Amino acid sequence: MITLRTLVVDDELGMRRSISKALTKTTLTIPDIDEKIGFEVDTAADGQEALEKIETQRPDLLLLDYKLPDITGLDILDQVTREESEMVTVMITAYASLETAVTAVKNGAFDFLAKPFNPDELRATVSKAVQNLILARHIKKLAQERHQVRFQFISVLGHELKSPINAVEGYLNLMKDRTLGNSLDEYESMVDRCLLRTQGMMKLILDLLDLTRIESGTKKQDLEILDIRSIAQQSMETMQPMADERKIKIQLHADVPIPLRCDSGEIEIIFNNLISNAVKYNVDEGSVDIFLDKIDDTVTLRVKDTGIGMSAEDQDTLFQEFTRIKNAKTRNILGSGLGLTILKKISALYDGMISVESEPDVGSTFSVTLIDSQDSSGDEAI
Repeated sequence: MITLRTLVVDDELGMRRSISKALTKTTLTIPDIDEKIGFEVDTAADGQEALEKIETQRPDLLLLDYKLPDITGLDILDQVTREESEMVTVMITAYASLETAVTAVKNGAFDFLAKPFNPDELRATVSKAVQNLILARHIKKLAQERHQVRFQFISVLGHELKSPINAVEGYLNLMKDRTLGNSLDEYESMVDRCLLRTQGMMKLILDLLDLTRIESGTKKQDLEILDIRSIAQQSMETMQPMADERKIKIQLHADVPIPLRCDSGEIEIIFNNLISNAVKYNVDEGSVDIFLDKIDDTVTLRVKDTGIGMSAEDQDTLFQEFTRIKNAKTRNILGSGLGLTILKKISALYDGMISVESEPDVGSTFSVTLIDSQDSSGDEAI
């Protein structure tokens, strides 16, 4: 339960006691917030006592009488609204007038309660004020969280780009200073390394764009019924040169059509990421096996490799943004740390999920399940 510190300021003892009794027995529920609201009530009989308690106790809710023995409620309101505070104020007075109400609201009061009033009227007005207070706090909290996420994102992005940029700058300075002489042939390996680094940065940028489009909802899906074996074969052909360099064998296991109503670009991203990772994190002369299956409306894609694998601890953080397994075996493997995050979000678009089973030095198997939304006649289109 959330307990709100409440200060009742009124020169009438009976009014202070009545309001305190009513609020102490009141529990509110705010729509869309799964939390009960209760009240811890204190009182003040004049303006000076009220200002002292406001200064020391910082109430969440202030019920403030307009006419007090020493100063007016508007004078108090004027002083407390100059300070940065989340406190919400309800003015109370027996001298209700439109002019007084307008002045109170202009000075920062949330609402106006005219005497005499009954407990139900009090609770109704307080409920509106509390709802405004709680929602304002939630908005502030969300804004702070967005700011923190943005800061963390920029920090990680800066870190991810800093290393390759520094490397490229270093190689370019070596070439500029003619460190290895004037023959272009001597600098060929440096040029290759620069190109490799820029390719890594380009992949990071493209992955960021994919992630942004998916999360923002601006990426329009172009859905059609496809045999996803053909998309898998295209991805295999794309990754084959990288696999051939290390004598890694890629095989597709799917004897029958695997129909799926999908966006071909999204499925291609899934296969490209899974097959690329299976090759990059494999061992020389290893193998990559791709299994496709469909049972009822569930399509399963599995990519199994004979690579370096990973620990259970690494698997727990694998699908978080900018997460890459960093150890002696992965030090020289480039990646954005976003690929698996993107696959997780694409899987969710199809009411599916992605998971991994892995064992160090044995290999990993990534599984993606997708729910096919096509009608029963869709199978005949393949």
